[in-house]
Amino acid sequence: MKFSIKKIGPGLLFAGAAIGVSHLVQSTRAGADFGFGLVWALLLAHLFKYPFFQFGPRYALATGETLLDGYKKLGKGVLIAYFILTFATMFTIQTAVTVVTAGLASSLFGDFISIEVWTAILLAICLLILILGKYSFLDRFMKYIVITLTITTLIAVAFAFDTTSEPPDLSQVFPRATEFGFLIAFMGWMPAPLDISVWHSLWAIEKRKNTTDFDVKSSLFDFNVGYTATIIIGLGFLALGAIVMFNSVESFSPQAGAFSNQLISMYTSSLGDWSFYIIAIAAFTTMLSTSLTTLDASPRAMAKTSELIFKQTSKPGYVFWILTLTIGTLIIFFFFQSEMGLLVKIATILSFLTAPFYAIINYRLICSKYTPKEWRPSIKLHVMSCLGILFLIGFSIWYLSIL
Repeated sequence: MKFSIKKIGPGLLFAGAAIGVSHLVQSTRAGADFGFGLVWALLLAHLFKYPFFQFGPRYALATGETLLDGYKKLGKGVLIAYFILTFATMFTIQTAVTVVTAGLASSLFGDFISIEVWTAILLAICLLILILGKYSFLDRFMKYIVITLTITTLIAVAFAFDTTSEPPDLSQVFPRATEFGFLIAFMGWMPAPLDISVWHSLWAIEKRKNTTDFDVKSSLFDFNVGYTATIIIGLGFLALGAIVMFNSVESFSPQAGAFSNQLISMYTSSLGDWSFYIIAIAAFTTMLSTSLTTLDASPRAMAKTSELIFKQTSKPGYVFWILTLTIGTLIIFFFFQSEMGLLVKIATILSFLTAPFYAIINYRLICSKYTPKEWRPSIKLHVMSCLGILFLIGFSIWYLSIL
C-alpha cells in the first residue's frame, strides 16, 4: 500500500482522544511512583485492548457503516444501552478534560484570567472549530496537534535523560496490595476506554466521504499509526515521571490539573527555565487534543444513536448534541464543581465495568454475518480477542473487589 499523509486521519483523532489524562497524569504518576517498573502494565493494557479498538475502523470500512449501525443489527437493546451509558458519562468526562486543559493554558499563557474564564474560552474555541470547520478541518488540524505533542514529548524526554548520569533502572515491579487501586486505574484508562472504538468508526466513515480511496487496508494502517503514537507518548510520559519525579520528597496532588502543573514545575526546576515551554506545550497539546476530540465524538455518536433509535434523520442532530454537551459542561463546572469528584468516580466505574461489554459486542459484530468474510479476524486476532475478553472480565471483577 502506497503511503499518503492524506490517508492518515481517524487514527490520529483516536490518538488525540486517547492521549489525555491517562497519559499526562496516569503514565507520569506511574513513573513518579514506580520508576520504569510499570512499563509491563502499560504494554499489557495496549496489547489486550488492541483487537477491540481495531475492530472499529475494520468494520466501518469493510461494511461502509459505523459500529452503531452494527450494534442495532445485534439488537436494539445494545444501542439503547450505549445511548444511556454515553449520556451518563459524556458531560463529566468533557468537564474533567476541559478543566485540566484550562489549568495548563493558564500555566502556559499566564494566569491573568481565572481558570473559569479559560474553561469557557477553550470550550468556545473548540466549539467554533467543530461547527465551522467540520470534520475535514478537524482531520487536518489534529495532524498538527498530534505531531506537535509527539515531538515536544520526545524532546522533553531526551533532555530529561540528558540531565541524569545514572542509567535507568528497567527492572519491573508489581505493586503492593495498598497500591492496587492505582494499578487498576492506570491499566483501565490506558490507552482509553473501549467505547472510543465507536468514535473511531464514525470518524472513519467521515474520512471515507472526503477521501474516496480510503479503504480497509488504509484504515488499518491509519489505526496502527495512531495506536503506536499512544504507546510512544505513554512511554514518554512514564519516562518523564521516572526521571524527574521518582524518589522525590515532594508529595504529589491527586488532582489532575495540579499534578500536571507539578510536573511542569519540577521539570523546569530540574533543567532550567529555558525548558518550560517544551514541557508546557507537550502537556497543553496533550489535553487540547482530548478536549477537542471528545467534544466532537460524543455529539457525533449521540446524533447517530438518536437517528438509529428514534429514526431521526434531521441534519441539526450533531449541532444539537454539541451545543447540549457544551452547555452541560459549563453547568457542571460552574454549579456542581463540589460534586466533580463523585461524578468522575461514577464515570470511571462505568468506563471500567463496561469494557467487557464493548469488547464482546465488537468481537461478536466483527465475526458475524454482517462483516464480509475477507475482513473477519485472523486466527491470531481471534486468540488475542479471546485473551483480551478474559483479561477485561477478570480486570472488572478485580476492580469491583476493591471498590
